[in-house]
Amino acid sequence: MSQLQLVEREEIDEEEDLFEAIDKLTAHGINAGDVKKLQDAGIYTCNGLMMHTKKNLTGIKGLSEAKVDKICEAAEKLVNYGYITGSDALLKRKAVVKITTGSQALDELLGGGIETLQITEAFGEFRSGKTQLAHTLCVSTQLPTSMKGGNGKVAYIDTEGTFRPDRIVPIAERFGMDPGAVLDNVMMLLSHSILLVCMQRWLKNLSDYWWVFLELTIPNKLNLYFFQKLAQMLSRLTKIAEEFNVAVYMTNQVIADPAGGVFISDPKKPAGGHVLAHAATVRLMFRKGKGEQRVCKVFDAPNLPESEAIFQITGGGIADAKD
Repeated sequence: MSQLQLVEREEIDEEEDLFEAIDKLTAHGINAGDVKKLQDAGIYTCNGLMMHTKKNLTGIKGLSEAKVDKICEAAEKLVNYGYITGSDALLKRKAVVKITTGSQALDELLGGGIETLQITEAFGEFRSGKTQLAHTLCVSTQLPTSMKGGNGKVAYIDTEGTFRPDRIVPIAERFGMDPGAVLDNVMMLLSHSILLVCMQRWLKNLSDYWWVFLELTIPNKLNLYFFQKLAQMLSRLTKIAEEFNVAVYMTNQVIADPAGGVFISDPKKPAGGHVLAHAATVRLMFRKGKGEQRVCKVFDAPNLPESEAIFQITGGGIADAKD
């Protein structure tokens, strides 16, 4: 019997406690038609509803300010979004699932693995192992929680065209899973670079006459527009992670830091600036080691010490380094 079959049969008794479905509002006097309008607007849980402002909710067609007040009042009865004690916060942390990276040393560095309810960012130069970890997580996420998996499916947003389904096959075989079934549980979206999209929008209606003038003014405006869109996207990812108790793993590149000077051995920093730095809960810095070995360092984390772990890229994905 494959491990994937164990995933399908495994039952989680506490799954219903992770979030409150928006349908439950009908039991608190909310019209089913208004609930349908919320669902059409992409709001499926009471947890997600409480993440929206009343101004945004009144923007939904058919929902007046009075209706929104009534809906929010009903949602507050199902979801406690007020102050809680530290003990209650500790109890809520028990819902966190830690997904194995495939390397015991890397798992220990991360306190058990990639956590749900947060964004984990990995940055580093090319060939440092960021994408290989992403491919390994495509498989380990589908393992049962009893095997340090996530017992779930994967949404892979590929912005660089580096996702390879044939890479998933040997990783799935390493974990004793059916490659075809594993690939069926990975939903991949090939997305263009957000920076390219920003440039296309800015340059769409510009004539050749204006280009000479705007050649100097676009970079600053484009930079602001880019970071605004980046902040919006990261905010949505954070809300999804917290609303549905999912893990978000994100890879990032590094850029040269001219201000580093000659006194810094490796004058590179992650792209994205402060916007990305504050959105990610855990930031990991990857670098190359000997041969297929790679080094991961905890760059920033609220609950992890600044330490390093050595892992290796194998045919079966991320694994412990061999001496």
